[in-house]
Amino acid sequence: MSVPPSRLRSVLVVDDSAFMRKVIAEMITESGIFRVAGTARNGLDALRQIHALEPDIVTLDIEMPELDGLETLGYVMSETPRPVVMLSAAGTAGGTDLTLRALELGAVDFVRKPSGPVSLDLATVRDRLLEALRAASCMNIGGVGMLARPPLATDRAVTRAGGATRAIAIAASTGGPRALAEVIPAFPATLDAAVLIVQHMPGGFTRSLAERLDRMSPLNVEEAVHGQLVVHNTVYVAPGGFHMRVVWRGDVPVIALDETATIWGVRPSADPLFRSVAALFGEAAIGVVLTGMGRDGAEGLRAIRDAGGQAVVQDQMTSTIFGMPQAALATAGADRVVPLGEIAPVVAALAADLAARQATA
Repeated sequence: MSVPPSRLRSVLVVDDSAFMRKVIAEMITESGIFRVAGTARNGLDALRQIHALEPDIVTLDIEMPELDGLETLGYVMSETPRPVVMLSAAGTAGGTDLTLRALELGAVDFVRKPSGPVSLDLATVRDRLLEALRAASCMNIGGVGMLARPPLATDRAVTRAGGATRAIAIAASTGGPRALAEVIPAFPATLDAAVLIVQHMPGGFTRSLAERLDRMSPLNVEEAVHGQLVVHNTVYVAPGGFHMRVVWRGDVPVIALDETATIWGVRPSADPLFRSVAALFGEAAIGVVLTGMGRDGAEGLRAIRDAGGQAVVQDQMTSTIFGMPQAALATAGADRVVPLGEIAPVVAALAADLAARQATA
């Protein structure tokens, strides 16, 4: 049975390109799942339209004249909160950085814009746009506050020689960049554990994500490289398009990357990472599942708990999307379920307890 257009979730399309407004609006209308409430040519026009039309969701171009996407997003999230999906050309490092900043400011997701009327990736863009709009429909807008730009890290962690003996594995998807920007900089320089992150994100964005987190954090943050030694006080971000695992090379743990089939429709997937961390580190492993659509990380978190490790899951109230945390709780349970602001101190305390137990073993 078809849904009457008046009952479909409404979307305001904001872009300074008339062509792009037309393309995006057609994709939304043809889906039969959402309807176009209206279009806007820049940020100022968007704010007027939001107040006049009260759309359920906004798709927002990042780079626009008069009032750009970031400034518009800041106003929307502080004055008239609603799900916002960013539209990003992201062909440059600067464009990628702006996209990540938008996610930190509260945008639920982003979509790479098609490059033209005969673009070969048009179908991919359509699927990705609808996926992002579905996520926006599930967004817990009350749990997403604006994240202030944190100060640059000054005191840096000192990495001890030798491979890691304790590991923290983190899974994140929709809403993850914002969550990670709160969690990773809050880890102390004395964490004394390796941190491994799977954030569902395409290639080209994960390196910029790692660089942004590195500037904010006492810990060293890097995009992971195949064969790289895993050491304490370093954060490894799985590169977009590659599954990441930890394996033994002799008697030390190293990063292993591969391009095997997607899992749960994504690559990287958290489940392979979590299972490898469970196998190598056992009781000295901590699994963390943050906000996101789907169920990636649930089976892997159960493997960590089965191996004697501990599990921390973000609570529903602060999750942008509660899908992954909810699946993790249903499948694996958790030792701690905490709001986003408590993830870092709780995990750091668990890591310190692990270190103390290893020291006396």
